[in-house]
Amino acid sequence: MNSINDERGCSVCQPGKENYTTYTTKLGRKRVRMYQYDYRTESGELFACCAPTLEACRERRDKWLTGSTSEDKRCSY
Repeated sequence: MNSINDERGCSVCQPGKENYTTYTTKLGRKRVRMYQYDYRTESGELFACCAPTLEACRERRDKWLTGSTSEDKRCSY
């Protein structure tokens, strides 16, 4: 299995970069492919989410980046 985390479960994402991997899960009776996505800002803040497409992850990241306060920058799953 691909991982974007180290052996302790911490993200290995470098500042200004994104990392992602895919996994398969069951939703009801269907198997669904999902993306686990990490993005670390140049200042070191980490954004992480899971979504059905990479584009959806990036949209969530962009919305998070434009948050006006630190409370707006919380990731919601």
